[in-house]
Amino acid sequence: MSELSEHDAAVLNSVLYPNLPLPDTAQKLEDVEDNTPEVQQTKKMEAEAVQMAENGKFEEALELLNKAVDTAPKRASVYNNRAHVYQFQKRFSEALDDLTKAIELAQNNQKRTLSQALCQRGILHRRASRFDLAREDFETAAQMGSQFAKSQLVEMNPYAALCNQMLRKVMEDL
Repeated sequence: MSELSEHDAAVLNSVLYPNLPLPDTAQKLEDVEDNTPEVQQTKKMEAEAVQMAENGKFEEALELLNKAVDTAPKRASVYNNRAHVYQFQKRFSEALDDLTKAIELAQNNQKRTLSQALCQRGILHRRASRFDLAREDFETAAQMGSQFAKSQLVEMNPYAALCNQMLRKVMEDL
C-alpha cells in the first residue's frame, strides 16, 4: 500500500470499504449572498433556531425559522433549516415542500445550501420508496461534490453492493 499514489489508495479503499466516506476531493461549496441587514438578521435567527432544535425545542425553533422566512423569503438556507426541524417532527410532507423551495431558490448562487437540500430531499424520496427521484437528487448533489450523495448512490446500486461484497470476500480470503 505504501507504493500507491494517494489517488490509487483512495480508489482501493472505496472498493474495499464502500461504506466509509470518500476523501474530500471536491471544491468547497459556498453560498454567495448579499450582506443586507435582512440576511444578517436571518443568519442570527437560523443559528439560534438550530441551537434550539439541537436542544429539542422544535416548536420554538420553528417559530423563529418562520420569522426568518418572513424576513427574507428568498434565502434558501432558511427553508433548508426549517425542513430539518420538520423532519425531526416527522412532518415529512412539509419538509419536502421546504426542500423543493430551497432547491428552487438556491440554483444560482447558494451551492452549499443546494447540495444539502438535494441530499435531504433525496433521503425523503428514498424513505418514501421514490427511488428514481432519490437517485436524481443524489446524482445532482454528487456531481457538485457531495461525498454523502456519492455514498447514497453506492448504497442504492445493488450491483455495486454485490460487487463490493464479492471483492471484500476475495480480499479476506487472500
